[in-house]
Amino acid sequence: MSLMTGLDHIVLICPEIEAGTATYSSLLGREPDWQASANGAATALFTVQNTALELMAPDGDGAVADRLREIIAEKGPGLTSLAFQTDDIAETHRKLTRRGLIPGDITDGESSNQADGAARRWKRFRCSDDQTAGTKIFVLQPETAPKPVIAGSDAVSALDHIVINTPNPDRALALYGARLGLDLRLDRAAEQWGTRFLFFRTGGLTLEVIHRLDEAHAPEAPDTLWGLTWTVTDLKAAHARLDKAGLDISEIRTGRKPGSAVFTVRNGTLGVPTLFISHEER
Repeated sequence: MSLMTGLDHIVLICPEIEAGTATYSSLLGREPDWQASANGAATALFTVQNTALELMAPDGDGAVADRLREIIAEKGPGLTSLAFQTDDIAETHRKLTRRGLIPGDITDGESSNQADGAARRWKRFRCSDDQTAGTKIFVLQPETAPKPVIAGSDAVSALDHIVINTPNPDRALALYGARLGLDLRLDRAAEQWGTRFLFFRTGGLTLEVIHRLDEAHAPEAPDTLWGLTWTVTDLKAAHARLDKAGLDISEIRTGRKPGSAVFTVRNGTLGVPTLFISHEER
């Protein structure tokens, strides 16, 4: 049995929460279902069927706000963290300790929704950054969680996959497969694309770890959380919605997955390379 039941959420750091929330509400075609502010960080959560995207921005003064501003000044907005979900955080902590991920203490967390004062609670720990190839990795056991906002067929319904760039595919195999215990579905070098692909499944989505075969790499360099591919029911309607909103989008084209169609979103993503996908060509 897998330690992880899914990917609870992905963290995207942005300079200012109101602007970031407006950007992603327009992109995803849905409003955030949770907004909060505490300890120097403002957050907005967009929950879909199989995960959530958490926007995080500095809020006021303090160490956390200052650190977020430093990261944004250095790297710009972008994806920074993966938070996996488990049903048994104590056992997961024990096993990841034995697997050398040096997890920190299990702590309690709580958030209050600004809209209605509702509360959600969780337990979590963070793996050692030295062991996770430059990606901040958390493990979380929620007591309560927001439910996805009902949205139209032109809105994002789920996350198809997240793309992670790695200079060291063997390290990635060890981290995501052997140590975190995700389900390795594919390890293949595709010469036509100059890429080695590693696909890991968890909770109805894929972590697509890619290694560029035609580039020079320093094996000790960090991995990079790179891009997101969002699922929509009606790809043509989503394309029309984003076109009307003035975003720079490609034409709809046949996807690499059999029976899929995709288009690229070139702006309005806070710098995150983004695809929209439907698994029925329309």
